[in-house]
Amino acid sequence: MNLLVWDFDGTLGYCDGLWSGVFAHLLATELPGLIVDREQIADALQTGFPWHDPHLPHTHLVTADDWWSSLDEVLRNAFASLGVPPDRCPDLAALVRPYYCSQHRWQLFPDTIACLDQLSAAGWRHIVLSNHVPELPQIIAGLGIHDRFDRIVNSAVTGYEKPHPLAFAKAIEGLPEIERHWMIGDSFTADFEGAVQAGWPAILVRRHHDTASPFFDSLEQLPAFLNATG
Repeated sequence: MNLLVWDFDGTLGYCDGLWSGVFAHLLATELPGLIVDREQIADALQTGFPWHDPHLPHTHLVTADDWWSSLDEVLRNAFASLGVPPDRCPDLAALVRPYYCSQHRWQLFPDTIACLDQLSAAGWRHIVLSNHVPELPQIIAGLGIHDRFDRIVNSAVTGYEKPHPLAFAKAIEGLPEIERHWMIGDSFTADFEGAVQAGWPAILVRRHHDTASPFFDSLEQLPAFLNATG
């Protein structure tokens, strides 16, 4: 098997505004008189999410509801730090999940489908390995590319965030013999460096880092490079 392991968010698709965008929308909708800028929101969301401590497994979060419940206090505190009245913080925190997972907020990069299909035609198989919310499979299905992947491996399900070495081990657990494989992602720390430390070859895309090679600023260049690797 020739296998490509893809990060999702920032590599194949993206969410408009990410978590800060969710907070900005909810604050503007629910508390239009509260003036908060994106930098303040970003600062409020710097800790508490599972990927902020990737060395700590969270295998105790068995269900999607467990995963989101573990964030409830984090979200409430973030809203409170932005000046939301205490009695409104629980309500706003409860709105984060449905809004973040709303299908209309997710899009594919223009080069994603053509790249996946060209590589599939050349004999490569694909899986997703992502630090994400539990609803990732539904998001990918809504984007129309679910059938292009043999499996979707999600940290919210496995309990291991990239760059934890077990995140990478879980991604290929139980697969047939792999002849060639690459990790492809936009995060130097989680995708590129994490894969290298796990003994995998890796490709950084979209976000340049001085010490990462190979790097491609789009997916358009990947088929020629990967098919030339033999």
